[in-house]
This record gives sequence, structure tokens and C-alpha cells, in this order.
Amino acid sequence: MGSSRQLRKQVIAFAPATISNLGSGFDVIGLALEKSGDYVVAERTEKRGVQLIGVDGDNGVLPRDARKNVATYVASAILKDLKPRFGVAITVHKRMPVGSGLGSSAASAVAAALAVNALLGNPLSKRELLPYAVEGERFVSDAGHPDNVSPSMFGGVIFIRDVKKLDVIQLPYPKKLVWVVVHPHIEIRTAYARKILPNKVPLAKAVLQWGNLGGLIAGFCLGNIHLLARSIEDVIVEPVRARLIPGFKSVKSAAMEARALACSISGSGPSMFALVTNQADAKRVGRAMQKAFRRAGLNSDLIVSRINREGACLVPCVGK
Repeated sequence: MGSSRQLRKQVIAFAPATISNLGSGFDVIGLALEKSGDYVVAERTEKRGVQLIGVDGDNGVLPRDARKNVATYVASAILKDLKPRFGVAITVHKRMPVGSGLGSSAASAVAAALAVNALLGNPLSKRELLPYAVEGERFVSDAGHPDNVSPSMFGGVIFIRDVKKLDVIQLPYPKKLVWVVVHPHIEIRTAYARKILPNKVPLAKAVLQWGNLGGLIAGFCLGNIHLLARSIEDVIVEPVRARLIPGFKSVKSAAMEARALACSISGSGPSMFALVTNQADAKRVGRAMQKAFRRAGLNSDLIVSRINREGACLVPCVGK
């Protein structure tokens, strides 16, 4: 691993929030947002192993035990394999809501992986770090799907051809896309949102969903925004998970009436996203969605963002 004197003493990594599924792309499509995400500070220590110094921005809901936190879990896995002669102290700064459907645990896992790798002198590429972050997701949700982790790591729009083999592909996309995300102040546990999904799907619905997924990918690749928008339609997962979100139908209707091109659930919810092509439309659609949530008795937060092209990155800090 080399002399620790040659390595950084402290690094800060940022990993962005994500929208996964995008309607018809359940478990196989995700994109990174420019706004919101997690920061992880990693510091080299003489004591071997991983310590969790603290977590902030989570309203006290995340584990403070290093054996249970996703960031320290990922850090420990990397140290176990690479065996440096020092330990790592981790601090997590949450800058996105927990349990929001925006990839909160994925962002922590990715930021931790990038930060620890940097402390070690960057021996691993982002592709080599991806399995560690996915295992972190599996640790906290029993799912281990890369549809949030992959876009948070690489940025852009990601298609996962094979979940088990982590065959992930970055797709081109129209640069004018603007994503409106409204997060109502409730929490939906990913494990429960997955548990209620059907185990069997009628063939007719499956065929329609395959067509929409193909249209979604083609829309991104061709830069055909209207094809992309109409292909976001989800006939399998959205109808089931919509029941978990108070006012879902009204919020979606409000978005479309405000001239959104499409609207669906972000990840497992409760956040909902809408697709537009400019900031003026984004503000109008966002206000309409928030108003509909208020009628359902829920306050909400609004994020208006373009796609993050870079993904996870290191932040300049002292101690280099």
C-alpha cells in the first residue's frame, strides 16, 4: 500500500442524490441530480479499523454505531480487502432527506467508498468501487440493487443491463432536461415498498412495460424528449406504490395540468418527480405539485435540478 506519509490525511467526498426507476425502468434505470447529496469526511488514524465520528443532517434517525451505518460498513469492506497500515475515521454529512426515494443510503455508500479509496491513494477505479457501494445498499435494505448507486457513482443516466453482474451502461441524454422533485414530509421504507410488489405479472402488462422501457432508453439515446416522456409510463410498480403516497393521483394530475411532460414516483417514494425542459415550467410544475400535497395534508420540499454529469467527486480540503 506504500508509506502512509505519502497519502492524504483527510479527504471529503460528495455523492449526489438520484432518481431511480423513472417509471418503466424499475431496478434498471437511474440518473444523478446536480442538487442534494451526501458528504463524507474520511480521516486517517493510527488505530486500525473504522470509527464513526458523527452523522448530521439526518434528524437523528441513522445509526451512530459503526457496525450498523452504511458509510462505515462500506469503508470497513474496502479496508478489509486492501489492508492498509492505518485506520479510518468517518463523518457523514447528510444533505438530502432520509427515506425519500432519492437514494440516501446509496449516496452515503458511494461517498464513503470514494473517500476511503482516496485516503489509500486511489488504488481502485470507480468501476472497482461499485461492488462495495452495492453491498452497502444490500446491508441496509436487503436489496443491493445498483439503480441508485450507479448513477450516484458515475453521474448521468445509467442503464443496468444485468443487476448481478453489475453490467452498467451510461446513456447519452438531452441536455435540456430539467427534473422537478417534490419530497413530501413522510418516509417510506424501501424494504416495505419492495415487499408489497407483485411476484407475478400478466404477460400483457409485461409486454407493455418492455415497450415503455425500450422507448425510455431510445428516447435518451436519440434525444427524443417526447418519446422519453411518454415512455415513463409504469403499469406494474407505480399503481401499487401510489397507494403509499397520500394525494398521489392529485399530485400527478396537478403536474400534468401544469404542463409537465411526465410524472411518476422517484425510487420507492414518497418523492415524486416531473419532467420539463426549462426553469419556468419547473417552477410552475413544482408549485402545483406542492399545492396538491398540501391539500393532502403534507408539507414538502422542492428540488429543481438538471442531471449531474460527473457523479461522485472529491472536494478540496486541508490535509492533502
